[in-house]
Amino acid sequence: MTRLSAADQPAARTISPRLAYPCLAYPRLAGALLAGLLGATALAPPAAAQTATATTSFQVTATVLKLCAVTATNLAFGDYTPTAASDQTSTLTVLCTTNTPYTIALNLGTATAATQRAMTSAGTSTVLNYALYRDASRTAIWGETTGTDTQAGTGTGTNQAVTVYGRVPANQRPQPGSYTDTVTVTLTY
Repeated sequence: MTRLSAADQPAARTISPRLAYPCLAYPRLAGALLAGLLGATALAPPAAAQTATATTSFQVTATVLKLCAVTATNLAFGDYTPTAASDQTSTLTVLCTTNTPYTIALNLGTATAATQRAMTSAGTSTVLNYALYRDASRTAIWGETTGTDTQAGTGTGTNQAVTVYGRVPANQRPQPGSYTDTVTVTLTY
């Protein structure tokens, strides 16, 4: 390798800083060049991030159980006179889930037969007989033998009123006093 002497080297040139660094002379041009070098996205606003989705599914389940509830109003015959029968009603309110079959039984209270129920009075030895029925004409006795003297129904999902028809027959001779009996309602479903 041969070295050139100082006399053999070309004379040095002075270059204006504006020409050496065009960004100083032409700032817009420099920005455009820089953008081209770095890629248009470097100075441009960022593009919206590309989105992707993934999906799945799940089941929603529930089990509706058979469920029933029952309430009852008291059956008050009021004052009894032996010359006439006394008719009154009680209302059972049944709430069962839709299409749930049910049966309502009324126990005998203090009596031994559904056909001859009896109210008693404290301090007396007499009873006041009465009967409970499933129909307004008071011919279908209501008792507790399924399929014989109980009331069947099917739930609707809303309250259902079921009437209990009561009658105290005429021509009884009880002692004066307040007579009571307690009847248990059994709802089977």
